[in-house]
Amino acid sequence: MKIERQSDGESKIIWLIGRIRAGDLQLMKQEIGDCSEGTVVDLSEVTIVDAEVVRFLGTCEQSGARLLSCPPYVREWIQRERDQEQM
Repeated sequence: MKIERQSDGESKIIWLIGRIRAGDLQLMKQEIGDCSEGTVVDLSEVTIVDAEVVRFLGTCEQSGARLLSCPPYVREWIQRERDQEQM
């Protein structure tokens, strides 16, 4: 996994690259921060994620972050996790 970051003072963009697993969550949380509005997480170069990462990304999105170029399987997985929470 690799993380790149850019900020223009108003928003921050985080690029996640490669395979992201639960063991990477601590670093992701440090880099992404509070997942508030103005945070963009670009997933265009993500290849594989696991369940814990999907839950974290879903939480970030609910907190106001925008998931950019989210792979369809990750988007579907996030939605399934939300649907299960509502049951």
